[in-house]
Amino acid sequence: MDLKLELVQVPVSDVERAKAFYTEKVGFNADHDHRISDEIRFVQLTPSGSACSIALTTGVHQMEPGSLEGLQLVVSDINAAHAELAGRGVEVSEVQEFPWGSFVFFSDPDGNGWAVQQIPARG
Repeated sequence: MDLKLELVQVPVSDVERAKAFYTEKVGFNADHDHRISDEIRFVQLTPSGSACSIALTTGVHQMEPGSLEGLQLVVSDINAAHAELAGRGVEVSEVQEFPWGSFVFFSDPDGNGWAVQQIPARG
């Protein structure tokens, strides 16, 4: 049985502000933006090259805005990713080196925490 992670809900306080951050600054693709009712809005965004998307929603979950940590993106060149994110206006950490990879970290406007990792060469 194949199990593929398709969608992760990211709790935000302002969907419009978060959509602008993820598309304009981080570079995610805007796949869907639907207002289902006055209370429910669904925005699906996908990182370039990813099979998994995030959803910015209102009216469908009980999570507090900014309560997610440890969301992770993987890149082939951490220095290029750092330069691109910083150049787009994302407040990103300096590159941090660990035995399990090189990382930079950033948060969205609500404080949801992201890691960007370059995995070290294997064997």
